[in-house]
Amino acid sequence: MRSLLITWLSACLVLPVTAVQAKEAVSARAAAPAHAKSAPRANKPKARTQHVYAPAKPKAGTIVQAHAAAQHAAAKESTKVVNRAIDVLGTPYRWGGTTPKHGFDCSGLVNYVYRDVQNLELPRTSQELARMDGMKVGKKDLKPGDLIFFKIHGRNVDHVAIYMGHDRFIHAPRRGESVRIDHLSRPYWKTRFASAKRVLPQMVATSEQQVRPRSAPNPHKS
Repeated sequence: MRSLLITWLSACLVLPVTAVQAKEAVSARAAAPAHAKSAPRANKPKARTQHVYAPAKPKAGTIVQAHAAAQHAAAKESTKVVNRAIDVLGTPYRWGGTTPKHGFDCSGLVNYVYRDVQNLELPRTSQELARMDGMKVGKKDLKPGDLIFFKIHGRNVDHVAIYMGHDRFIHAPRRGESVRIDHLSRPYWKTRFASAKRVLPQMVATSEQQVRPRSAPNPHKS
């Protein structure tokens, strides 16, 4: 009987303690910090692809090719001029003459050839041709189709010819002779050479376009 009473008292004491412990455990779980649970990961914003417009760069060699094409066209025109002058080789000299039928003087030959090939109306006399607007060229820079001027009888220009290339030129020299080819390096013509001028429009244009690109300045250079 006494042992039964002790067992009953023990149960009465243990049950309240167990209930209190259970209540405290529930409270502890409820008060646990939020980070104890695995928080869902925030979705990071995806990086946007930036589309940047850049003008197309010219292909390498495009400018060079265009310039070469222009030079080729200019050379073709100058060849026509030279060939047209060759066509009238042997035409007798005649003062004031401007046609193959009636003969040529020096400036008459130049006028006829350039008018026939290029439809250019040039000044009539050699002095006027030397003074007209045009691109002056040195003897070392002569190209076919250029006009070359001479001082034969004095200090002023009084003769004009068409340069053919390779030291040769074609002209109507003087009375009693015919349109012929001479060499610029011969002493007679070498000592009387005065100046030269480029008048073919395409040749002038290609010569003026020969501009070398400047190098960009160095920002680190003091």
